[in-house]
Amino acid sequence: MEHMLLPEDKELISRSLAGDHVAYGVLVDRYKYLIFTLACRLLKNKEDAEEIAQDTFVKAFEALKTFKGDAKFSSWLYRIAYRKSLDRIKQNKRQPILNSIEDDGVRKLKAADGILEAIDRKERKELLKATIDRLPEIDATLVTLYYYEQLTIREISEIMDMSQNAIKVRLFRSRKQLESLLVVDIKTINSN
Repeated sequence: MEHMLLPEDKELISRSLAGDHVAYGVLVDRYKYLIFTLACRLLKNKEDAEEIAQDTFVKAFEALKTFKGDAKFSSWLYRIAYRKSLDRIKQNKRQPILNSIEDDGVRKLKAADGILEAIDRKERKELLKATIDRLPEIDATLVTLYYYEQLTIREISEIMDMSQNAIKVRLFRSRKQLESLLVVDIKTINSN
């Protein structure tokens, strides 16, 4: 199913397999922020996320010949980053340090639109990021992949190795939890 691959990705992958390191560098530049964001959401630590992002691209390069193109290249990278992040969490066996990350394109969550209208755009963005950081790692990852990265349920299912129904249920619960946290936060802000 080669149609899942962007034409530019397919060409860059072919060139990379032929030894063109510049072509692989273009792929890295194209997806490095997305992979870093995913790792940061899971690990909640910028330094660990940077290391996982680097490890992801090294592993992807080493395994590039096994990439069949039946899914998007970005989904394949996400899956590698997701597994490496989970391994790091297990390895560290510690609570992740909370760090917020900067995102340029925050898409509004449908469930929280009415609540967020009371806050100006910048405050809304900061509040939303901080609230997502308070969700459990897997839920924060789901919200990030679905709303920030705009991946489909099917793509997220492949990345996280969960059924599509499980993703839908977990995403629904995450939105409800996020909405509840936002209501409390906004009440706190308005009472000050």
